Amino acid sequence: MIVRWGLDHVEPLLRELAMERPLLVTSARFADLELPVSERFAGVRRHAPLDVVAAATEAARDADGLVGVGGGSAIDTSKAVSAATGLALVAVPTTYSGSEWTPYFGMRDEARRAKAGGGGARTVAIVYEPRLTLELPLDESVGTAMNALAHCAEALYTGPCEDAFVGAQLIARWLPVVASDGRDVDARTSLLEGAMHAGMALAERGLFLAHAMAQALGGRYGLSHGAANALCLAPALRYNQAVVPDAIATLARAMGTTKPIEQIQGLARLGGFERLRDLGVTEDELSAVAAETVQRPAARSNPRPVGPGDVEELLRSIW
Repeated sequence: MIVRWGLDHVEPLLRELAMERPLLVTSARFADLELPVSERFAGVRRHAPLDVVAAATEAARDADGLVGVGGGSAIDTSKAVSAATGLALVAVPTTYSGSEWTPYFGMRDEARRAKAGGGGARTVAIVYEPRLTLELPLDESVGTAMNALAHCAEALYTGPCEDAFVGAQLIARWLPVVASDGRDVDARTSLLEGAMHAGMALAERGLFLAHAMAQALGGRYGLSHGAANALCLAPALRYNQAVVPDAIATLARAMGTTKPIEQIQGLARLGGFERLRDLGVTEDELSAVAAETVQRPAARSNPRPVGPGDVEELLRSIW
């Protein structure tokens, strides 16, 4: 993977990759961003709905490459278009999840209220530009950073992982600084570096229970994936800690605490994430969300076997 820091690297990078007619895939937030692209698709919406992916794929018909700019939904939409067309993708993430490092992507079937997934994206380069994160609202800053922290925590389940350790260390150190001053470029840069390491850990190790819960909630309610992970990570870690004590201990060292799960809850509260009910999740659907969770690959690969009743209990603990 080619990695560059700074938006000024995009133009020479596109020349290096021989992209002469790249399509920009983004949301309205970055529709007018000055970039050397031939065409622009600015219709990205949260969770990469299937109709948006289809429209973006049609927009790429005459393109010879893709530039995806934005948060997880923009990157997922770009990756879905890349998989559908075979076009190479340059990702410019403007939030903190780190998902730009994997060939996999999520999409939302809005009619079924469910998340679908795919793979096969051809991401060939990533450009990080901290200045593009300076206007990121507090809830998105915290939520996407918590998603990245979940990537780090879950990567440790299967053994030591340097990227997961470094990512967790940076996120725990710099997220509170960003939450208190979103215009601090140095803090934003360090947090983005933490997300980068989280993405590398994700690419190496995959997803587990916290993400399965967050995916099910996102599919049913359209919740921000970051918000869902911010709430789901702590209970998932509590559920798994008996079978992965070394992972929890390593996470504690990385975060500089003896109580990593409590610290994770504290970090989530920086973004206002405390209860599922505050996000519009209804109590009468928790059992349905639990049933959907255990069907997801991330739940089936969890280090501790998990059933619908277990997940429902976890969801109720944060409802």
